[in-house]
Amino acid sequence: HSFFFRFYVDQALSPAQSYSTMTSEDSAKLEEDDTSSTRCKQVMSVLIRKQFFQGKKNKKTKLNQKFDLRAFKRILWKYYPQSFNTPPQNTDLVDLVDRLLECYSLENSFQITKTHLAEMGKNKLVEYVDTLCLRNEVRYELAESLKQKYGEVCEDFGGEKRPFDDVHTTLKIVSTCDNGPNIEHEVMKIGKLDSNQEAPKEISTADILTPNYLETSSSRFILLTGVAGSGKSMAVRRLVLDWIEERAHKHVTFLFPLPFRELKQFEGEKLSLADIVKKLYPATEKLRDEDYRCDECQMMFVFDGLDEYHWKIDFENTELLSDPTDTSNLKVIVVNLMRARLLYRGLFLVTTRPYVRACVPWDAHYDEIEVLGFRDTQRDEYFQKRFKDSSQAARVIEYINSTKTLRVMCHLPLFCSIVANECQRIFKEKGTHAELPNGITYMYTKLLFALLRQHRKWRAPENSVDKERDFLMKLGKLALSMLEQGQYKIAQTDWKEHDINDQEAVPYTGLCTQYVTKPYVLFHENVLSFIHPTMQEYLAALYALLTFANLGKNVFEEKLKNKVKGMFRGPTPSEMYKNAVDRCLQCEDGRLDIFLRFLFGMTLKTNQELLQPFFTSPLKWPTATEDAAALIRKRMKDSQNPERNRNLQCCLKELGSRSLGSVSSLTDC
Repeated sequence: HSFFFRFYVDQALSPAQSYSTMTSEDSAKLEEDDTSSTRCKQVMSVLIRKQFFQGKKNKKTKLNQKFDLRAFKRILWKYYPQSFNTPPQNTDLVDLVDRLLECYSLENSFQITKTHLAEMGKNKLVEYVDTLCLRNEVRYELAESLKQKYGEVCEDFGGEKRPFDDVHTTLKIVSTCDNGPNIEHEVMKIGKLDSNQEAPKEISTADILTPNYLETSSSRFILLTGVAGSGKSMAVRRLVLDWIEERAHKHVTFLFPLPFRELKQFEGEKLSLADIVKKLYPATEKLRDEDYRCDECQMMFVFDGLDEYHWKIDFENTELLSDPTDTSNLKVIVVNLMRARLLYRGLFLVTTRPYVRACVPWDAHYDEIEVLGFRDTQRDEYFQKRFKDSSQAARVIEYINSTKTLRVMCHLPLFCSIVANECQRIFKEKGTHAELPNGITYMYTKLLFALLRQHRKWRAPENSVDKERDFLMKLGKLALSMLEQGQYKIAQTDWKEHDINDQEAVPYTGLCTQYVTKPYVLFHENVLSFIHPTMQEYLAALYALLTFANLGKNVFEEKLKNKVKGMFRGPTPSEMYKNAVDRCLQCEDGRLDIFLRFLFGMTLKTNQELLQPFFTSPLKWPTATEDAAALIRKRMKDSQNPERNRNLQCCLKELGSRSLGSVSSLTDC
């Protein structure tokens, strides 16, 4: 036999798990004295009671010291007769621990145990227990700090913070990469854009870098990719909170989230990875250098947002760094992390938009997984959690289900958040039964600005409006050209011919994504796509509108006809929309249907107000909406194609409720 501390322990048990073994009396004592040192000893004492029995049956003990339980009993009965007055032979281990805790405070019980273990020559055991106590104390304080930082999110329109679990749901994460964008479409049946033949296996954040994974894989570095707004940071938050609450990664002693957004403050400084951890999490000041190197002290580092790191990642000319306590600079630390050289015992998770993955060298040893956003059921669950009022949640779910395009685009958590914010604002200002935005253009315009400005600011210097406009014009021109050809992906080599900055398109704004296809054996090709085909259609419509409004050109007119007309007068809005409708009706496969809806939707005043920064001069189209509605009704009368008429009905819906007139059956547009 051995006493309390002879058990198998890989790391200090977390307070969350330790407290779950306490009696109500233990908890009451805990509240009386909340100093960190006392709290540590309290946790360790309760840990003793639980862990001994696991260790008794486990042959793989960390400290297999021969110990005579009877001898320890004799010491207790000798020095504390007032507490131990029953026959010692009738007292087993659990009774002994319980009796100590009944008679003495948890801290005193701990000190009594340590004192007499040392007296019996078990100094290594005492040192080991002190180490566990120190780590457990740091872990507790780290967990409390992370809970404050990650436990609540500000999702509500009014800025109210709510527990993360009360707002967000699970994400769809798959074990494969290069899956390409979501191609589900309301009108078109788009062929598979990627060439990934491997069936993706769904996993959760709890499956990342687990003990089972580490036994079967030599990689301790995971790259989590995903398009803009797909939920990468949400996955990180879920992983952190599950670790805090002991729902997953129980083998990890310390988990350190290190967002690149926060690491930027250390640019230009000389420091080590351990220094960074201590500055971001002061509770870790108590950790010693050997704790970072110890096999029993498993550490996981989570680096969120590699796409926000704007320094060049130079894998060829960067010095080797393998010790987390060695001083260097941030660039060297990041490169060695990506090389999986720094802290080779550690576990690393890095999240990024797909473009940055191309910066990782081919010989870097890592595994890659991808987050794809929400499934159908998770979209509904998100809105049900987001809105405290169930009637409001039901209205929002009904709203996104009324238009398949909205429903599909809600696979992106970012888009769900935008829809929820707008609906919440309307409910707050006008009441629960207020009319929600017609059509799809308004929400897509909100998404454009979220990506182009709010999310971009963390990744690149602020752009002027002129540069934004120029970028959107180039990207929109390409989008329209590809759309008319029925093309939804483009090789990176062809992309450069269009004079579009791929860094601006993929990692900065996130309007596009990059992935690898394998069209032939032993041939890999980098290709780019828009984050969804409907985003391609939206940008194409925006290009057509800005070309007309700013340059006075109609992109739908034949070149010769345009030259002749240009000699006399410029095109009118009615002519542009007439040409657009005619071009759309010529496409039997419906490839321009959603594009046309966006183009008409941009006629609406509310959408033009949002897009105003991109117009070089104020628009003067006082009757544009009425003229567009009249044109659509005329074309609906003339057309004999039910599918084309259905899309024209949806275009009418984009113009607002006043334009609907007597047109019926506008659902599912």
